[in-house]
Amino acid sequence: MKEKLDPDNRMAIVNYRLERAHETLKEADYNTDGGYYNTAVNRLYYACYYAAAALLLSREIDANTHNGVKTQLSMHFVRTDRLSLEHGATFSLLFEKRQSSDYSDFAYCDLALVNTLRPRAEAFIEAVEKLTLEGK
Repeated sequence: MKEKLDPDNRMAIVNYRLERAHETLKEADYNTDGGYYNTAVNRLYYACYYAAAALLLSREIDANTHNGVKTQLSMHFVRTDRLSLEHGATFSLLFEKRQSSDYSDFAYCDLALVNTLRPRAEAFIEAVEKLTLEGK
């Protein structure tokens, strides 16, 4: 976001993004149940992305691209031990999987992968949400 937000507007957007993270996690479950595993992984990524974007915005850290969110999250939270290496790896892996399934031919995600990534994504969102709410 380019414009400077007042604290109330910023927190309204932060809360919206956190809600969106939880809703998108449910979308991942819905797609998993339907056998749409590539789409489920995509939704897991976006659920984490929305949470990460909320955290960055709550701290007034600008990130204008998906790669920017990944970079800023790593620089400000993973490298400073405020977010675990495992959570950083989860976001990076989901970023990678989303990129390959969106832009590569023959990308394939299966139920085993979704079942591995789903709890990791949920744990990431919970950890990021906790950090976000600490900053309020």
